[in-house]
Amino acid sequence: MTDLPLEFLQREPLEAGDGPWLLVLMHGVGSNAQDLFGLAPYVPAHFHVLSLRAPYPMGPQANAWFQFTVDRNGTRHIDVEQERDARALLGRTLAQVQQQLDIAPERTVVGGFSQGGIMALSQLLTQPQSLRAAMVWHSRLLPEVRSLQAQDAQFEGKSLWISHGTHDNVIPLTSAHSMRSHVQALPLALSYREFESAHEIRPDELRASMQWLEGLR
Repeated sequence: MTDLPLEFLQREPLEAGDGPWLLVLMHGVGSNAQDLFGLAPYVPAHFHVLSLRAPYPMGPQANAWFQFTVDRNGTRHIDVEQERDARALLGRTLAQVQQQLDIAPERTVVGGFSQGGIMALSQLLTQPQSLRAAMVWHSRLLPEVRSLQAQDAQFEGKSLWISHGTHDNVIPLTSAHSMRSHVQALPLALSYREFESAHEIRPDELRASMQWLEGLR
């Protein structure tokens, strides 16, 4: 592939089958593209895997999709302009990758962990025509995105994976419950799972996620 709006690592499909799919992965705050690219060996072989690097540097090999602050009471305040620009960058990256690889939105999945999961969910909710499904690990729904959500009818045929740790001490389990309640009102196929874990993707969660991914076709 040629240059994209966001830096990336990639794994080409390991088998052709009936045609390749695309999985775009996004890391959490303070990490980099190498993080979720480590999951590539577990991704079904018919997927082209792209792991993106967030646009805002925080330090050596540490990036964010947007900056945020947390009040003493736990309330989070995001940099709205950064989040908007990062979402636009993601949308342009997705469109260019699909064009260059000749992979349709109907064969495209976006996924992310923590802040990367926020980006994946936001992409599904605001631009459902750009993808087939989203995979959201240990994340939350931004209140700022609710007003930008597409019309309900646009979610027909879409799928969403949400999983969370029951002992997550970074993003509480209640955030997953809020996501679940919100999307249950939409005409999409929701797979929701909880795992005995903290703010991490443990082997059992990874296996279940990949089984769900395999079942999309």
